[in-house]
Amino acid sequence: MIPDRVAAALREAQRPVCAYVYDPAVATDRITALREALPAGTRVLYAVKANSNPDLVREIARHADGLDVASGGELALARDTHAKEIAFAGPAKTDAELAAAVDAHAMIHVESAHELRRLAHIAGGRPTRVALRVNRAADTPSGTHRMTGTPTPFGIAEEDLDTLPRDLPISGFHLHAVSNNLDAAAHAAFIDDAVTWSVATARRLGIDLTYVNAGGGFGIDYTGDTTFDLSRLRVRNPPEGVTLAVEPGRWIAADTGWYAAEVIDLKRNHGRWFAVLRGGTHHFRLPAAWGYSHPFTVLPVDDWPHPYPRPEVSNVDIDATGELCTPRDVLTRGQHVDHLRVGDVLVFARTGAYGWDISHHDFLTHPYPEVTVLSPVG
Repeated sequence: MIPDRVAAALREAQRPVCAYVYDPAVATDRITALREALPAGTRVLYAVKANSNPDLVREIARHADGLDVASGGELALARDTHAKEIAFAGPAKTDAELAAAVDAHAMIHVESAHELRRLAHIAGGRPTRVALRVNRAADTPSGTHRMTGTPTPFGIAEEDLDTLPRDLPISGFHLHAVSNNLDAAAHAAFIDDAVTWSVATARRLGIDLTYVNAGGGFGIDYTGDTTFDLSRLRVRNPPEGVTLAVEPGRWIAADTGWYAAEVIDLKRNHGRWFAVLRGGTHHFRLPAAWGYSHPFTVLPVDDWPHPYPRPEVSNVDIDATGELCTPRDVLTRGQHVDHLRVGDVLVFARTGAYGWDISHHDFLTHPYPEVTVLSPVG
């Protein structure tokens, strides 16, 4: 189903329709629900990398405890939105980015001994908030991407912690480990273990532990009905004096977004039907990147102002493909449609995270999608 407010916005869109619609209320409801599920005092930070639309981020920043950023551009956006807290991660921070993070009083998640030395030099004695991002040896929950427990460029190897310079005071640890985990009970166990490990490691290293960031990784099922069940996210209270933080992006933003593309042509080739769209993977790359078919809903458009016949199909399976000159420009393969016409609009839900932001916008220099951010209700 397409929410009424989303359908209304799409019916007002320019033709041929190619648009994103975002509803920030979905994100703020998610933040409220997550905060209620976690121990009191847990900081819920939104990972801006999932969707950096300024209007959406501005509304999220009003409700979240802060923003997780991974670049100088995201840091500037976080400052512009007056985020209550900023956490800055990323494996290749430049000197300018580190300086800006110090100026912003961000919690800087340091990725290596070299970065820690650079940061100490850049800070020049100014108060600087630091946590160590660690690539632990422990197994991680299942998901689409593993960040730790395997060779990656992320974080400091656990066995190297004893060799780090101690030029700056360390507040704690950043232990983001997995992306898109759907098992909330397993994720709760991971968070509990992260806190336990942090307490023991801080004691061994002589760190006054005040901060444990367990990262994000809360999952979204794009093709089925599995949910990240918050009732199973039973996390223990951290020790007194230790602030626990989480930083979901996908789970907060995915359901805020709908991507819509008008059917420009319907054709049959070698036994398969294709709906060719004004749009495609240059706007929403995730299905092609992950190799899955993203479901859509047909928004009928009855207006047909042209003098020639309107192509249409009934009771067929459709491949939804885009306008790019590559056979990989595919959003969906083999989705059944009862009725579809040229001029109707395909609406792809759950496209609010890692949609526009990770796509190759300028390939073939097609016009960008129209973007509507819905206003709060009431």
